[in-house]
Amino acid sequence: MLTRRTFLFAGLAGTAALAVASWLRGTREAAPDVALPAPRAALGTDATAVLTAVIPVFLEGALPSDPTPRVNAVRETVASVATAIAGLPPAAQHELSQLFSLLGFAPARIALARVGPSWREADRGDVAAFLERWRTSDFLLFRSAYAALHQLVFAAWYGNPASWPAIGYPGPPRLPA
Repeated sequence: MLTRRTFLFAGLAGTAALAVASWLRGTREAAPDVALPAPRAALGTDATAVLTAVIPVFLEGALPSDPTPRVNAVRETVASVATAIAGLPPAAQHELSQLFSLLGFAPARIALARVGPSWREADRGDVAAFLERWRTSDFLLFRSAYAALHQLVFAAWYGNPASWPAIGYPGPPRLPA
């Protein structure tokens, strides 16, 4: 049962963690390792790394099994998530930016997600365990963050016409001209 004290503590702890991560993030120089195309550039390298790690876990069984098409499908999904985020209200965009910054900051990633290696080096088991912990967490903040990631990834994947044949969806009905 969530008590008022637990709720207040979680809110304060989350605020403190975001403030510390934001301050420490500003003290280091973020240099992307590759130039990102337009829609993904809005995400930043932290968001791209987190999404690239969680998408294969969320979409296990739906992604192509061959490596090259699989990588391309993950890239397309990341770009679609960026497009979806760009269409959200500024407050929601800011909250997602904070989430990705927090998960991209190594001490916060280790403490909150319990993922030791960087997102690019994390194995599927570590990422799946992180997502399951957040999905079933006693803290509403973690469950909400999980839900946001889940909904963004699935909307981006199933909103892509390339994924429709695998689920037998013929596409939207054609209206007479």
